[in-house]
Order: sequence, then C-alpha cells, then structure tokens
Amino acid sequence: MTTMLGCQKVHAGYAKDRPCVRDFDVDLAAGEVLTLLGPNGAGKTTTLLTLSGLLPSLGGTVTVDGTVIKAGNARDAARAGLVLVPDNRALFTSLTVEENLRLAVKSRRAWPEERDSVLDYFPRLAERLRVAAGALSGGEQQMLAIGRALAQHPKVLLIDELSMGLAPVIVERLLPVIRRVADDTGTAVVLVEQHVQLALEIADTAVVLRHGNIVLEGDARKLAAHPEIIEDAYLGTGEDHHLIAGESETVDAAP
Repeated sequence: MTTMLGCQKVHAGYAKDRPCVRDFDVDLAAGEVLTLLGPNGAGKTTTLLTLSGLLPSLGGTVTVDGTVIKAGNARDAARAGLVLVPDNRALFTSLTVEENLRLAVKSRRAWPEERDSVLDYFPRLAERLRVAAGALSGGEQQMLAIGRALAQHPKVLLIDELSMGLAPVIVERLLPVIRRVADDTGTAVVLVEQHVQLALEIADTAVVLRHGNIVLEGDARKLAAHPEIIEDAYLGTGEDHHLIAGESETVDAAP
C-alpha cells in the first residue's frame, strides 16, 4: 500500500533544541483518515503547523506521496499536495462564499466543475454563494474552509479542530463528509478533534498525544470500544497502551 503521508521521527516546537512534540511517526495511505487526539497543550496544532511547513521542524522527515517536504517551506508542502484547514479557518471574511472558493481554483476553465464538486459535499453553500464569509454561521464557515481546501485537490488534508465553536449536532453532520471525501477522492486526512467518539466513528486510525509524545495509537474502531484506554491516555493514569490494528487485544507499552 502506497504511503501518502509519511512522518519519520518528526520533532516539532518553537525553540531550537526544545521540541514540544517528539518522534512523531505516522504513515497514512491514500483515503485513510487519522484522528489526532489529546488534551489541550499536547502538541496537536504544533504538529499540523509543522507538517504543513508553516512551522520549521526541529528534526525528522515529512513526505507526501514520496516527495520529501522541505522543513518550514509551506509553498513546497502546498505544491506537493498538502493543504491545511487551520482552527481559525482563515477565510477572507469580506469576500463572498463564491469569491473565497474562486481563489482556490487554479484554472478559470475548471471553475464551474470545481464549484459544483464542492457544493455537492456542502449543498448549504449553494444557497449562500453571494453572502460574505463573515456573515456566515460557524458551521457554514467551516464548510467553506473545508470546501476551499478541497478545491485545491489535496493529496493530504490537515484539519485542525473542525468542531471549534460549533454545536455537537453540526459536528455530527460535518464529520461524515470528511469520511466521504477520503473515500471518494483518495485524500489522506489528519483530523484534530476534541469530540473523541465522533471522530473515532469516521476515522481508520487514531493517535493520542500527551505532553508531545504518542502514548496511544491503533485502529479507531477498536479504540472506540475501549473508552477507558482513551481516558488513561488523556489523563496519564495507569499504563500507556498501544492497540494493535488487526488484533483483538491490547498490549502494554513502555510509558
């Protein structure tokens, strides 16, 4: 199986020789969804910023479909097909929905087709094309942010805190769309999310960070069936565990 996103021994942080994320190792295949979980301050956003090239890595290697991404080079990452939806959504609030989407489409000729593709995933936006992004509801803004990312045809899509400021019922509607996108397009997805059970329902694999270290990883469905292990990973109570994909039991890992 071809690796679409590869992370080998990635160290991330904001000061040289002081990584706040250590030895981040992940391999994602095309169409695979990884949910990156963990308590506040665990290093999730720092990890996404580093993978996207917005923050220089402090060590390790990131590859997209076999292409090595230059550390701290967001343009290089974008060219390789890595697109980040940040937690603040980074919309042009004075521009309309249509104008925000147009900015992401490289070819004018492709515009009608690209627009229709996005609206197929988010039909609510079809009713709001001429509305300024700043006048949208939080859920609509998140749809637009994700739609704009999809218009760039990402090989790897990073989504930071999809549920930020949204009601759980909206999150329940949006997360299955991410699953559909991965299945339809073969895009590999890394999803940072605080609604743990909802995220596990649509993900293939899950990783829990605590204090910058991977303390739990494995098959999302199996982890969903063992909430007590997730709780241990978040709180640091009891043993750290690794749930092995394809196996029906957990094994203890060194803390």
